[in-house]
Amino acid sequence: MREAVEKKVLGENDRVASALRLRFRERGILCVNLISSPGSGKTTLLERTLAALPRDSAVAVLTGDIQTDNDAQRLARFGFPVRQITTGGTCHLDARMIERALDALPLAESSLLFVENVGNLVCPASYDLGEAEKIVLLSVAEGEDKPLKYPGIFHRASLMVLTKTDLLPHVEFDAAAAKENARRIHPQIEIIELSCRTGDGFDQWVAWLGAKGRQYRAEIAAPAR
Repeated sequence: MREAVEKKVLGENDRVASALRLRFRERGILCVNLISSPGSGKTTLLERTLAALPRDSAVAVLTGDIQTDNDAQRLARFGFPVRQITTGGTCHLDARMIERALDALPLAESSLLFVENVGNLVCPASYDLGEAEKIVLLSVAEGEDKPLKYPGIFHRASLMVLTKTDLLPHVEFDAAAAKENARRIHPQIEIIELSCRTGDGFDQWVAWLGAKGRQYRAEIAAPAR
């Protein structure tokens, strides 16, 4: 019975996500879904990213949390459209939440839409939000075996961002093992090592976003075969 209910819920979510994906493609909006454990640095990475962008960039953010709008307040300081999604206990965002939030979020054509998911490596992996890319963050304050413990999200993500690398001299974390574990789950996963505190790796992150945006819009513009 429980499996049947879960299958029905995910089926309905996939239906809404498919409609969102079409909506994004029709408007050239690149949606990226950031997923990680709590405290891995999603909001800090978004803060630094928004601070680095020209003020006239077509960028918006949806940020999810179980309670409070703290993250939305932090991100709104940079002048881009931001909307908080408060789940009230649900450990992930779903496609219907994104659909409702978009109604109150001004999105220009050819925008970059960041979705900051609820801090959790399990549930968000199963819920398609219509995004073009899933990005998983892993901080060096966690265990290098996280990709093996939570393979679902590492299998589905196209990019792993290894965050807080400035702490490597102070923590027992094997970065090489973490990357090897991620590639055991997903051999093609891209990996960026990054510190928001020092800026190391940040240019690579911005370049990755730019390249994905160009690739995405080129695919949309290509004539159907």
